[in-house]
Amino acid sequence: MPRHRPGVEKAPEQAGPTVYYDGACPICVREIGFYRRQAGADLICWTDVGHDGVADIAPDLSRCEALARFTVRGVDSKLVSGGHAFVVIWQSLPRFRWLASFFRPKPCAWLLEQAYRVFLLLRPSLQAAVATASSRGSQR
Repeated sequence: MPRHRPGVEKAPEQAGPTVYYDGACPICVREIGFYRRQAGADLICWTDVGHDGVADIAPDLSRCEALARFTVRGVDSKLVSGGHAFVVIWQSLPRFRWLASFFRPKPCAWLLEQAYRVFLLLRPSLQAAVATASSRGSQR
């Protein structure tokens, strides 16, 4: 299973992108957990920036920026965020490469980014709903 610990993590043998995710977000944790179970995920560096103690992730990325928008550093060292960040992950996971191919062209990339922006507006409400459902489930 891919290495994981809170904070910044960089595997020297890494051949894939670095994913910066909010480990304090129940939705994000579930989604990242799903991707981490996929073939090819061991080549991705999974970095939890959702916990205190991490100020700046890199010279070109603050913790605040990484928490505001889903961010990935591609194998070319470029930072991408939002919908395009998902395309980078999907390209790295064989099962999802078809999605990367579909959403890479500009019209589809634009649609994916718009969907991501809608998600950002709904995220606080969705997080609260997931947290409530999780706490109810753990009380049973």
